[in-house]
Amino acid sequence: MAARGHVQDPNDRRLRPIYDYLDNGNNKMAIQQADKLLKKHKDLHCAKVLKAIGLQRTGKQDEAFTLAQEVSTLEPTDDNSLQALTILYREMHRPELVAKLYEAAVKKVPLSEEYHSHLFMAYARVGEYKKMQQAGMALYKIVPKNPYYFWSVMSLVMQAISAQDETLAQTMFLPLAERMVEKMVKEEKIEAEAEVQLYFMILERLGKCVEALDVVRGPLGEKLTSELQSRENKCMMLYQRLQRWPECNALAHRLLLKNPDDWQFYPCYFDSLFHLLDQSWSPPEGGEHCSEGSVHHTVAEVMRFVEERIKGEDGKESRSLRGPYLARLELIHRLRQRGCPEESLLGEPVELMVQFFAKFGDKPCCITDLKIYLHLLPRDQRVQFINRVSETLPLAEQGDDGFALPEDTKALQRHLCVCQLSRALGLHRSLDVEGKLRLVAELKAHFRHGLKFGANALKTELQFSDMYCLMAAHLYVDLWTEAGDENMVWQALGVLQEGLSHSPSNAQFKLLLLLLFCRLGAFEPVVDLYSSLDAKHVQHDTIGFLLTRYAESLGQFAAASQSCNFSLRFFHSNQKDTSEYIIQAYKYGAFEKIPEFIALRNRLNQSLHFAQVRIERMLLDLFLEADIVLSLEESVKAMSLCAEEDTIPWDNMRDNRDLTVFTSWDHQERQLTAEHRRLSLEEESVWLRLRSLTLRILASLAGPGHAPSQQNSEVTNENGVGDKAAVTGGLLSQLNQTLQTATRITEKRVQYPFPGPPSTRLAPALSVGSCQCQAAALQLSVHLQELEMVGLDESSELQTQICNAFKSLVVQLQEILNKCKGDLLEMNGSKLKTQPSSLENLVFFVETVCVVLWMASHCAKILRPLKAILQKKKKKKKDASAAVPVVVCGFQELTGGLQDLLAQAVEHIKGQEISITALKLGDLSLEEYPEEEASFMKAAMDKVQSSYLRSLQEVGDLLKRRAETVKSLKI
Repeated sequence: MAARGHVQDPNDRRLRPIYDYLDNGNNKMAIQQADKLLKKHKDLHCAKVLKAIGLQRTGKQDEAFTLAQEVSTLEPTDDNSLQALTILYREMHRPELVAKLYEAAVKKVPLSEEYHSHLFMAYARVGEYKKMQQAGMALYKIVPKNPYYFWSVMSLVMQAISAQDETLAQTMFLPLAERMVEKMVKEEKIEAEAEVQLYFMILERLGKCVEALDVVRGPLGEKLTSELQSRENKCMMLYQRLQRWPECNALAHRLLLKNPDDWQFYPCYFDSLFHLLDQSWSPPEGGEHCSEGSVHHTVAEVMRFVEERIKGEDGKESRSLRGPYLARLELIHRLRQRGCPEESLLGEPVELMVQFFAKFGDKPCCITDLKIYLHLLPRDQRVQFINRVSETLPLAEQGDDGFALPEDTKALQRHLCVCQLSRALGLHRSLDVEGKLRLVAELKAHFRHGLKFGANALKTELQFSDMYCLMAAHLYVDLWTEAGDENMVWQALGVLQEGLSHSPSNAQFKLLLLLLFCRLGAFEPVVDLYSSLDAKHVQHDTIGFLLTRYAESLGQFAAASQSCNFSLRFFHSNQKDTSEYIIQAYKYGAFEKIPEFIALRNRLNQSLHFAQVRIERMLLDLFLEADIVLSLEESVKAMSLCAEEDTIPWDNMRDNRDLTVFTSWDHQERQLTAEHRRLSLEEESVWLRLRSLTLRILASLAGPGHAPSQQNSEVTNENGVGDKAAVTGGLLSQLNQTLQTATRITEKRVQYPFPGPPSTRLAPALSVGSCQCQAAALQLSVHLQELEMVGLDESSELQTQICNAFKSLVVQLQEILNKCKGDLLEMNGSKLKTQPSSLENLVFFVETVCVVLWMASHCAKILRPLKAILQKKKKKKKDASAAVPVVVCGFQELTGGLQDLLAQAVEHIKGQEISITALKLGDLSLEEYPEEEASFMKAAMDKVQSSYLRSLQEVGDLLKRRAETVKSLKI
């Protein structure tokens, strides 16, 4: 919070030290200084608010809120107090209180432009559009400035956008907004471009495209100057919506004459042509074709136009434009789609692509341009195409391995483009193992040779030859996944680490390293890699899943907590940040951006990733809880978790993951498809539902405890046990249905292309039996509630059922533990072999044990009073039989079994730690690799070894704490 720029209030001098302390983060001194000032000046409200800010920032929210309310009830009108209260309420995430504050201020000072303006912005923060409209008009009446009038108009538009009833939007809000703007147009009061943009937005939303077109083409349209071709773009969009294809064609033609390289107009030009052909349109006999000029309504005319643009380019000595050449390929693609014979008149695609490569092969964009049109090449021409472009490569210098190497960066870029095209055409896939290894050797030679061209590059700049390194890594991954040779993944890691040492800012190296380390079960090196990516804002949502997917599943619980918190901080700040963007948009008249900001906020609130990290963070807190017996109720209360309430927007879930963040040149047949995305989202949603239901059922167990009832069921329902049973029963029913759906999904065994979306934990969780065991443990809650109602003396059959369930849980946990056996890391001769599934299974065991322990603690909570009641009854009847109830014996067997299982697991982890620590990676035979390459491979192996030990330590520590928990579970 900034100190005041000029002194208006005599109290400013007294308050300045407190402002300074708060600005410097010295909150305790700010509180002390405020207390001193308040002793002398009890009525200095701002000092009290500044003290509240200090208290808020030191974690004393209740005290801060009490102080703030004391001042608020006095309805202050001094600027200092109002601004300080605004800051405090925003930090408390209570923006609605700011609105109340300025409502009171406006009533007291009704002619203040500043307070009315602040009130409007306060309403904007909470999305009170109707009140914004009223506040905007009130402000305009006091100070008749155009921006204030149009704030009110925009608030009407926002009421239309947010209206649940579309009819209301179309019949009331938007027409009223239109009339308000028309009034200003008739009075010739329209001043700014933003006001014209808003008028256009209203007409567009009303579907009045003809009127919108008149606005854009008329005098008002002359104000649309902030964006290049703003008027033309709007006209083009309206012509398309009105299906006025002659005008659309003529306008695109005219704009392309001006700038033949502006790609956005070529698709419009071609679209309009084919619509005109479908309508059999022909120009009128006399006069202009249409209001925009002449129309190209035949394929021949369009072909001639494109060829003329290319001929015009060929004669130029200046920089060639790619647009016309790509337009020719696009036209061939579209004509071929429609089965038009004219496509052959444009030439053979292979010749045209060779020509394009000759002109633009030395530019990095060449591969992305041509990749889109490679499907035009028949299979039998693919090798021919690569051979022809390879013949043009200016490679002369010979390397130590006999490879012809480029002499400059342009030659390097051409060769790199050929390599990328070969992979995109699927030629790398058709090579045998030896062929792939030879190609890898060539790529590595080119990469190392190319480093000399970037010898003076800054650390933030990429090396010219980076893509060779990345492609070599992809080939190693191919060999790993196809032949199962794990030695290849170590080489992939080595070559990527080498690349990163020369190009520390290359995000693709980091992303692929991150993915490969996770596939090997090593999370420790991933944290630094992700951090160095320096993800910004919305990227925490689009690529954050790469981090949060693996942290917990690979046993790195501390890192999992941090990564979840990191993501959640972004999502929680989104609401506050978006409000500020909206306010700035109002201030500067960027009205068309306001719906975009609100759409962004909704997109993030409905994000799949947001829901995932929220649920995983709460589950993780429960799993890591130190005192599992006493703290379930406290933990659930602290999380504000309600079993009855499902906070996940299932119907509006948004999959915001960027699944194309990895560079890949694979052939079209191996690319990620829309079906892959759909299946991935389905799998993610089912896993999220399982985790969410598990959490909610645990929350239902943490409800208020009830004394065992010895009366009829009506009383039972009165004290809430019946309601609790209904909630838990409903959630368990949903859990069982979701498990059935999950089984059907995993039976499909979907394989995603590499590097595609990472598979969820769903399949391994079902395979190891974790989900089934957790569901069985949670199912016990129903039987326990029945037992709570009937008591121990009339429930022998029910007790036997519960005891059988206890035994079954121990057996299932033993089976899960058995699947954790096997060496996580072992040296097989001269090769290092990993078994990351053992680590993931071990984490499933830990999570399942935690769920079983929650159930066991809940069981103990119910059985203790039941046992006490039974003993009292026996004393009254003077029944000397000391037979322990069956369920109590069963519970003791359960706790004994759990102790045994945890001891086995801890022993297994100790054994793994000893064997992994004993591995001498320095003894690995890496003489076959160059010394530098071997050192990078060795570094990658060391990171995996260190990560495994870290994971085992964290899992072991948690299991030891759980073993202590079991000891305290007594009845």
